[in-house]
Amino acid sequence: MSKLAKKPIVIPEGVQVNLADGVLNFSGKEGKLELKVLPYTAVEIKDNQIIVASGAEHKQARANWGTMAALIKTKIEGVAGGFGKVLELEGIGFRATMDGKNLVLNVGFSHPVKYAPPADIKVVVEKNTIKISGADKALVGEVAAQIRRIWPPEPYQGKGIRYKGEVVRRKAGKKVAGTGASAA
Repeated sequence: MSKLAKKPIVIPEGVQVNLADGVLNFSGKEGKLELKVLPYTAVEIKDNQIIVASGAEHKQARANWGTMAALIKTKIEGVAGGFGKVLELEGIGFRATMDGKNLVLNVGFSHPVKYAPPADIKVVVEKNTIKISGADKALVGEVAAQIRRIWPPEPYQGKGIRYKGEVVRRKAGKKVAGTGASAA
């Protein structure tokens, strides 16, 4: 049973929430999002609060109850303040620039790599960092993962695109064999 879903979710100032045909619509300063109400859950909006209730007592109903409450909190936080991820470029000659709305990466390939982010996502490049922001937490994370996948950090020299604060485990590489007698 979800302890967090029992508490009503407070709708902050500047956020509008509407329920129509089993779909919650959220709007705020960061944009508009929608969320389909999961099965076995009931959502009610009154007095600037959202109340999530479970429609049954089996395992899937209890799971959907807590999940629905968590998704609603995430959507409210997204339209109120937004989410962001920061990527860092590490390596000699690695650089990123913006070409209109497209991100252009020079990361060691024979050609620059162009990435077109979705319409709801904002990408900003500053020196060797790429800042990704938007209202949808899952979409921001997916865009960051797609950009990182272009050249993930490698363990020998540490070059690549990494999340800010990510620790890359380094490997020693080949050892120089100069301390032993040669076997001839």
